[in-house]
Amino acid sequence: MSAARGHRGTIFLEDAAVVGHQAFEGQQYVLRLHAPRCAAAATPGSFIHVTCAPELPMRRPLSIMRADAGAGWIEVFYKVVGHGLAGLAARAPGETLSCMGPIGRGFTVHTARPRVLMIGGGVGIPPLVFLAQSLAATRDTRWQPLVLMGSELPFPFELAESRLAAPGVPPGVTAAMPLLEALGVPSRLASLSGFPGCHRGYVTELAEAWIASLSASERAAVEIFSCGPHAMLVAVAAIARRHGLPCQVSLEENMACGVGGCAGCTVLVQTPDGPAMKRVCVDGPVFDAATVFAG
Repeated sequence: MSAARGHRGTIFLEDAAVVGHQAFEGQQYVLRLHAPRCAAAATPGSFIHVTCAPELPMRRPLSIMRADAGAGWIEVFYKVVGHGLAGLAARAPGETLSCMGPIGRGFTVHTARPRVLMIGGGVGIPPLVFLAQSLAATRDTRWQPLVLMGSELPFPFELAESRLAAPGVPPGVTAAMPLLEALGVPSRLASLSGFPGCHRGYVTELAEAWIASLSASERAAVEIFSCGPHAMLVAVAAIARRHGLPCQVSLEENMACGVGGCAGCTVLVQTPDGPAMKRVCVDGPVFDAATVFAG
């Protein structure tokens, strides 16, 4: 099978039952779907392409935030933007949605770089929660994950006062995500909106401060994983470049087919053979930051 068709046979089409749909401030939602084939194959960084409502034929791509292969469910987090996601927000438990997934090449962690720094912004948070869940599930104590999340809207969870140490994070930054606390994964939050316990500023500033606190040997064990708005990813790539750190970014693009056929989500990527247009849906969504964000 050619590399261009490497995704064939790995994407499943399911009638997924809505088993949970929770609303948060700022028109933000966490949707849980019973989609056992997708749940069994999902990996951090992969996404689904879902039909939002019967009257809306065009699907929408949503990053997978959590998956439970045993129970057969996946969760996605989204913010209502446009009529498609407005239609999705109206779906209730017991309804069925057409779900295609998991799609895309996700994150790849490397044991040579066990200090996994995850930086997420807004609706870019989900794949990093999934990556943190995956690392925690290995029960391998070599991994030293840290999740940093930024949002100007209220976070889609009740803020927790962290009980997990995060050396190098500025004093007073104590707010964390309860789910990650339960997994034993340290997390810290940033916002310009003045939420209690959060760094008042950009999440990239928080990341820069943490990296600057490390010794040379500690920094040599760091790899960055990020997803969020374009401007944030540009800043993350610059931080990685400045400190000589490998960095993987998950890109967000508008998609029509979601499986590589329409080539409507292409981005310019630097490859060993020169510049090339790559499809975010199946060649990504995860790319080496240095190949998509030039210095």
